[in-house]
Amino acid sequence: MSPPVAPPGWSRWLVPPAALSVHLSIGQAYAWSVFKPSLESALGLSGTQSALPFQLAIVMLGLSAAFGGTLVERHGPRRSMGVALVCFSSGLLVSALGAETRQYWLIVLGYGFIGGIGLGIGYISPVSTLIKWFPDRPGMATGIAIMGFGGGALIASPWSAQMLASFGSGHSGIALAFLVLGLSYAVFMSLGVLLVRVPPTGAPAAGGAGPRAVTGVQVSARDAVRTPQFWCLWLVLCMNVTAGIGILEKAAPMITDYFASSSAPVSASAAAGFVALLSAANMAGRIGWSSASDLIGRKNIYRLYLGAGALMYLLIAVFGDSSKPLFVLCALVILSFYGGGFATVPAYLKDLFGTYQVGAIHGRLLTAWSTAGVLGPLIVNRIADHQAAAGRHGPALYGLSLLIMIGLLLVGFVANEFVRPVHPRHHVPAPPREAADVARQQPESA
Repeated sequence: MSPPVAPPGWSRWLVPPAALSVHLSIGQAYAWSVFKPSLESALGLSGTQSALPFQLAIVMLGLSAAFGGTLVERHGPRRSMGVALVCFSSGLLVSALGAETRQYWLIVLGYGFIGGIGLGIGYISPVSTLIKWFPDRPGMATGIAIMGFGGGALIASPWSAQMLASFGSGHSGIALAFLVLGLSYAVFMSLGVLLVRVPPTGAPAAGGAGPRAVTGVQVSARDAVRTPQFWCLWLVLCMNVTAGIGILEKAAPMITDYFASSSAPVSASAAAGFVALLSAANMAGRIGWSSASDLIGRKNIYRLYLGAGALMYLLIAVFGDSSKPLFVLCALVILSFYGGGFATVPAYLKDLFGTYQVGAIHGRLLTAWSTAGVLGPLIVNRIADHQAAAGRHGPALYGLSLLIMIGLLLVGFVANEFVRPVHPRHHVPAPPREAADVARQQPESA
C-alpha cells in the first residue's frame, strides 16, 4: 500500500474525515471504565487489576507511536492506518475470547498489548499528514482529528453500556460486546484507510490542493530528542495526561463512590452518562483549545491547561462532595484541558522543530503518554484500594490522589515556562526535495 498522492483539485478537507474515522474508533479506549465493574464482578478482580488492560494499552500506545511516527514518515499514512486497523480490531477479538473463556490474561494481551499497538499507530498516522495539509492552521487541523480520539467514548460509552445491559454483564455478555466492537470498528476504520491522501508539494496552503513548501526552522527527530525543549514538553505532556487520565480511567466508579452516601446516589446508567459527558468535554477541548492556541500561542494555552487544571482539582478536593454540579463541572473542565493538551502538542512541536520530521518527533514525545498511562490509573486505583482496605469510603477514597494531581500539574506548569526556541545548532537544511521546491519558487517571488 503505497501512499497515494492527492490529484490536482483534490480538497484537503477530505483528510480530516479520514483521520476521524480512525480516531473515533480507537477512542473507544476512553470508555474502558464502563467495562470495569462488570469485569470485576464476573472475574473477581480488584480495581487495580481491572485497570491493567487500559494501562498496558496506553503504555503500548506511546511505545508504538514512537515507531509509528517513523513508519508514517517513510511509507505514508495509509499503510500505518491499515496496521492500526488490524491490531486494534484483532485486539478486541482476542479480548472477546479471553472474556468468554474467563482467561483474564487474554484480555490483557488482546486489549492491552495488541490493541495498544493499534492505538499508538492509529493515533500518530494522520497527524503529520494533517499538519502538512494545513500549515496555516496546524492547531485547528490536528484538533479536528485528535478530537475524534477524545470523542470516541461519547459513542462507545453508551453503546457499550447498552450492549452489557442487553447481552448481560457476565463473562459471556462482555465477550459478545468485545466481539461486536471489534468487527464494527474494523469496518469503520477501513473508510479512513481508503480515503486518506498525502499532499503534493509546492501547492498554496489556502487552496484546496495542498500545502506550501516547507520553510523555516527544521530539526530532525534524532536532534530533537537531544534538546531541552523536547524534554520540557515531554514533562508537560506527562503531567497533564497523568492528571486527566487518572479521573478518566476511574470515572464511572469514582462518581458512584463520591455520592454513594448522598440522598441521590449515582446509578450505573448515570455513571455511564458521566463518562460520555467527559468524552464530550475531552472532544470539545481538543478542537476548541487547540484552535485557540493558533490565536494566543501554545505556551499561553498550556499555562491555562496546567494552572487552571490545578485549581479545578483543588475545588473537587475541597467542595466536590457537597455538590454534584460542581463535581461534574470541574471534571469536565479538567478533561477539556486534558484533550486540549493532546491536540495542541503537535502544533507546539511544529512551532519548535518544523514539519520536516514532526510525525517521528510526535511519536517519540508520546512515550510521555505511556508513562502517564501507568502513573495516573496506578495512583488513583492503588490509593483507592488502600483506603477501602482501611475501611474508608466515598470521597475519602480519592482525597490524597487529588492532591497528588495538583502537585503534578504545578510541575508541568514550571516545565512549560522553560520552553524556549531551539538553538540554531540543532537546525538542519531543508531536505533536498523541499530545497528544490523553494529554489523553484524564488524567481516568482523576486
